[in-house]
Amino acid sequence: MSKHLQRDLKDLEQGLLDQSSVVEQMVYRTCGALQELSTDALRDIMVDEESVNQREVQIEEECLKILALHQPVAVDLRRVATIMKINADLERIADLAVNIGERTSSLVMFPEFAPPPNLGEMSEIAIGMVRDALDAFVRLDAELAREVCLRDDEVDDLNREFIQTLHGMIAANPSEVEAALHYYSASRHIERIGDHATNISEDVIYLVDGEIARHRSDDIVVQRERS
Repeated sequence: MSKHLQRDLKDLEQGLLDQSSVVEQMVYRTCGALQELSTDALRDIMVDEESVNQREVQIEEECLKILALHQPVAVDLRRVATIMKINADLERIADLAVNIGERTSSLVMFPEFAPPPNLGEMSEIAIGMVRDALDAFVRLDAELAREVCLRDDEVDDLNREFIQTLHGMIAANPSEVEAALHYYSASRHIERIGDHATNISEDVIYLVDGEIARHRSDDIVVQRERS
């Protein structure tokens, strides 16, 4: 690896780490705002989204520049490809954080509506998945990345339970449909955050092991049981 490529890759990874720190905080704050039905942090989240969008374009441009100028191969090519994919997932997670904030802004008008209790657990798991997926990238820890992938099923199950409970609440009291639909949307956004954290983890597995892990959750479970 040339010293120029090494320098550019280091700068590129630092830019992605800066991006990931902002996005992780956005998810933490917006899920907290949803739990507390507070809009105090939502303005800052909107400002952060603008900076995330700008940095996402900058990182992609730097990736393309490295590919054009240095023509990396082997693990260096995997690094650039992984950073491009993680960059896109981070931007989408930031969008979802904003979407949750928008649902929170609407839900403050329904303070008496009590959502199903597993929303907090689902939020905590999704936040942990984002944090650990990014830690796996920093540490090049494929085992941690596989653990994050396994947690996605927990989020999916909690989301289904949450939505089923909402359906029952609406059937019992149709006047609560508007609040229930806002919570339905928020739950789906949290579930999607878990999906993107899984995508990031699969990209880390690809970077470390050269293994394309998409659509291979059964293999991940088998590897976990053998370890």
